[in-house]
Amino acid sequence: MVAITPDHMEREIRRYFAACNAADYDALVSCFTPDAVHYFPPGLPDIPWRTADVIARKWIWCVDNLGSRWSIEKILCSSTAPEAVIEWTHWKQKANTALRGDEWYVFDEQTGLISEIRAYYASKADPLVPICELHDFDYAGRGYHLQAPQG
Repeated sequence: MVAITPDHMEREIRRYFAACNAADYDALVSCFTPDAVHYFPPGLPDIPWRTADVIARKWIWCVDNLGSRWSIEKILCSSTAPEAVIEWTHWKQKANTALRGDEWYVFDEQTGLISEIRAYYASKADPLVPICELHDFDYAGRGYHLQAPQG
């Protein structure tokens, strides 16, 4: 059994985002329990994504086909349960757009790995705006990323 502290959860979430940005299959799979599930709002094909393998392959597809990069904006980790929530930005560089949202993470108490992610979008994906985000929220003033991470 792994001690699932707030520090552990934050480290694992940051490791997961680094693996996403690197499109590293082995690193991605290693972030999840084999039977992990990633839930999404309606509108995407083939959801939810079930298994570590599927989650890894789908994010690699996004990097290869959409030019995806992700940034973490905020992380809150529970001190009483193996759960955390984050705010993120998904930069789709090939379409010159981005989507902001939140994710709720559940960690497996035996392994300390991610067993479930529930994604919530700040707004419906709108092809007419460069960044799909909350209307009239001061992202710049609150220190949010305004460009995709490089590298």
